[in-house]
Amino acid sequence: MGDPKKPKKKYESPRHPWRSDVLKSELVLLGQYGLRNKRELWRAKTMLSKIRSMARSLLSMPIDKRVKLETQLLDKLKRLGILPEGAVLDDVLDITVENILERRLQTIVFRKGLAKTPYQARQLIIHGHIAINGKRVYSPGYLVKRAEEDAVSYAPTSPLRDSNHPLRLSIEAAAQGK
Repeated sequence: MGDPKKPKKKYESPRHPWRSDVLKSELVLLGQYGLRNKRELWRAKTMLSKIRSMARSLLSMPIDKRVKLETQLLDKLKRLGILPEGAVLDDVLDITVENILERRLQTIVFRKGLAKTPYQARQLIIHGHIAINGKRVYSPGYLVKRAEEDAVSYAPTSPLRDSNHPLRLSIEAAAQGK
């Protein structure tokens, strides 16, 4: 069970941490998605690794045993928006870490144009300016479900709700300048 004061690690660090090609690719992903540190990237990679290992173990099972587990895994990934609707178990092995990083609240806020940069999106989330279905979410790493994606907006009590707010005007000006 573990000590309640010492939370369990949710990521695995790389086996060879000083390989230059891995370091460069990780740095690119950190900048592209506005991640705070490599632990956030490693958490996504660990999640991907677990999903892919489940898919591989399901593929090795006899068909009569794997039907229920396969539908559960595929339904979960479709709900999260990682897989498209018509996906099969073989498609799970094609998932990349970018597919998972694209589902983070921070990335979705940036892609929807609620912030100028991924870093600003992170700041708006942490400061409580972003809500899903009217409920504030303070975690930039929250994985947004496909059904919740359209409900991501400014929080009801946030001053950014006003379309004449200076920050909103600068965001809209930056979006038009693209």
